[in-house]
Amino acid sequence: MARRKPSIEVEITEGAIRVRHAGRMLTVVASAPPPGADAAPDFLISLDDIERWDAPHEDVEIDVEKLQLILTAIEDECDRHGLTVEFD
Repeated sequence: MARRKPSIEVEITEGAIRVRHAGRMLTVVASAPPPGADAAPDFLISLDDIERWDAPHEDVEIDVEKLQLILTAIEDECDRHGLTVEFD
C-alpha cells in the first residue's frame, strides 16, 4: 500500500495565513497593497517570507518543491473563500 503524503492545511486569519504540514507551522503575514493600487488583492505575500518554518522548526528550510505545494494550497484556500492572493 502506497503511503500518502501528509496534506497541507491552510487557515486564513485576520492579516495572516497559517500553513500546517507534517507537524510544522508557517505563519505568513500579508503585506499592505501598494499605494494607489486599483485592484489590490486581499492578500499580498512576499515569497521572501516563506523560507523557513516557524519555531521550533526554524532550522528547517522550505525547499522549492514544498514552496510550490504551499503556494497552491494557499491559492486554493483563498479561492474557497472568494479571496484573492498575489505572490511577490
